[in-house]
Amino acid sequence: MATYKTLYFVRFVFRSITSKHFEFQNVKLPKATTSICVIILIFIAQGRAFAQEAKEAKEDYTPFVVHGHIKNMHTWHGFLVHPGAVFATSLEYNSRNTKFTFGVWGGASFSSIDVENYNTGELTSANYKEFSIYTKYKFNERFFIEAVSHNNYTGVEERGDKLHYWSYDKTQGYNFVDLNFGYNVTPKTLLYFATILGGGSGDYEVQADGTLKNSWTHYFEVKHKVWEKDATSLSLFTGGAWSFITDKTFYTAGVGNIINVGATLNKELKIGNYSVPVEVMAMWNPEQERTVLQLDIRLF
Repeated sequence: MATYKTLYFVRFVFRSITSKHFEFQNVKLPKATTSICVIILIFIAQGRAFAQEAKEAKEDYTPFVVHGHIKNMHTWHGFLVHPGAVFATSLEYNSRNTKFTFGVWGGASFSSIDVENYNTGELTSANYKEFSIYTKYKFNERFFIEAVSHNNYTGVEERGDKLHYWSYDKTQGYNFVDLNFGYNVTPKTLLYFATILGGGSGDYEVQADGTLKNSWTHYFEVKHKVWEKDATSLSLFTGGAWSFITDKTFYTAGVGNIINVGATLNKELKIGNYSVPVEVMAMWNPEQERTVLQLDIRLF
């Protein structure tokens, strides 16, 4: 708004300069004097416009953002994390220049899965529970780097283990960290590369002498938007996992395989005056012969 008013004012004074005299409150000034006055007024008006725009930008900046999603299931890199309905929440901090992000993500299920207790051998019900930490830095519009500490402690106590949230013991099987890189080759094509650091959450291979060898699993995905109209778009993706270190990975039984193939439809659903982002993903894991259809609705 401030910029529009400034342009309107400049247009007005330009017409005044090109005229023979500039009349201000019924006083006619010579053209040279008029030009000086007009230049001063332009600087004053422009300064006020910049100050107003800076104030508006400052008021628009919101460092903390919270989101809530409801999903019919939860998947990750071709892996079915939980087969039932999940409510997920995220709380994050974003820097003013939007380059840096730090946040936490949590999920809890409406349904349970069966977990075998190590001590009794009996099956007991356990709800999906996760509290993960993530950070991201965007170098520019194309390239970003992120790190995620995945903390999925579903069924830890139910199976007879003691819960240690900050423990990254590879044999406990619920904490691991991955380091990820993303590069937008074009505005429609994203290359995504992730590496599980060390051997957290079972990402290891048992050697002949009983020692554990970390897999350092790598995951690579290509995602491309093939269609877009109004607030709806369709993207196709393919992802695979492998390890240069071991003969198995976190995601595969063998040294490597294609594990994540599918399509994602994103749509803005209008409900009265509200716009609700909806994502439907059809995913196929060729190695596990698993096919799922995931619905993700962002409530806020």
